[in-house]
Amino acid sequence: MTKIFGIVVLPLAWLLKTIYGFIGSYGLSLIIVTVIIKLALYPLYKKQILSTAGMADLQPKMKELQRKYANEPALLREKTAELYSESGINPAGGCLPMFIQMIVIMGLFSLLRTPLAYLTSEKMVFAIHEQFLWVRDLSQPDLWILPILAALATFLSFFLNSQSNPAMAGQSQGMMNIMKYVFPIMILWLARSYPAGLAVYWFIGQVVQIGFNFRFNKLRKNLEKNKKKRA
Repeated sequence: MTKIFGIVVLPLAWLLKTIYGFIGSYGLSLIIVTVIIKLALYPLYKKQILSTAGMADLQPKMKELQRKYANEPALLREKTAELYSESGINPAGGCLPMFIQMIVIMGLFSLLRTPLAYLTSEKMVFAIHEQFLWVRDLSQPDLWILPILAALATFLSFFLNSQSNPAMAGQSQGMMNIMKYVFPIMILWLARSYPAGLAVYWFIGQVVQIGFNFRFNKLRKNLEKNKKKRA
């Protein structure tokens, strides 16, 4: 896994260094890199959401099959496979996009947590210590403002994500509620410990993700309207 992160981190480091060469601001370069990465991952986010939504829509039929063939496991597997085939849904369709996203996100996390391990040029060594807005040194933690912004953005992103798939959220409401409150608190705590540049990345990434979730919610509503029309 470490080697995989290394393969991902080097191009990200090159991208950050290149953008900094044009912009001359480490903070703005972080924002631009984050937006570029999030936009590049948008097709994977979309595929993951649609796959999850499709699985949620099949849950009533799945339960019916499980009830009908409770004592015939072989036939249940066959009928389940037929249901997936007829619906055009791959039960593992969301796994690969999620895996790719995690590799890229963790690679960028690794880069921004320990930038001197990858940004070795003298110019970048000084760049990571630049001031950005109220943060005097992006290599040092910002104790409150950025962590609070990152936590709030994370909460809103989780909330909208649950709205994009209400059927799935209903099945695991307890877990969703726990994550919705616990994860932002974790982000708040971590952002107060890690370099402010990493908090900038996380906050901007969640803001972009919020935009994605608005888009996914609209997309899901359109799909539901089309289903009702066909019905």
